[in-house]
Amino acid sequence: MRLLSCFIFILTLTTGLARADSIAPREGWQVMPTSLAYDELVEKLQDAVKAEGMAVVTQASASAGAKGRGLTIPGNRVIGVYRNDYAVRMLEASVAAGIEAPIRFYVTQDSGGTATLSWKTAGLVFAPYMEEGGQPLADLAAELDAVFLKIAQKAVSAQ
Repeated sequence: MRLLSCFIFILTLTTGLARADSIAPREGWQVMPTSLAYDELVEKLQDAVKAEGMAVVTQASASAGAKGRGLTIPGNRVIGVYRNDYAVRMLEASVAAGIEAPIRFYVTQDSGGTATLSWKTAGLVFAPYMEEGGQPLADLAAELDAVFLKIAQKAVSAQ
């Protein structure tokens, strides 16, 4: 029985079924743990996006979909953020980079009742297209990185 329990534990870890409490920092990501509740962080993020002159253009939530099926999983929401003038500049630099728009924020619910805000930087997202897009794409990525950081700071401030 003990051997079976160890096997199930190892299987759970290797198949990704074990859930980390929050998003771990990784290269090219920004990760901001907060003291905000999940729903509050989602709302503050959406407000901050508008305040910085950007637009929420996509949203997806596995937890909302699961709830519709009668399941409860920790909250998560992917929020795609962009603006048309950035889209036009991106496409002028690299049509292939268009697959990466919008840049996305990820809000995840932690076990302690708080939430984490994370996102891949535009520099990371557009890295595969830099040779094609050159300096115009690099400049756009740097601008977007600054905008996304401002949005995030606004969303997590005044906790």
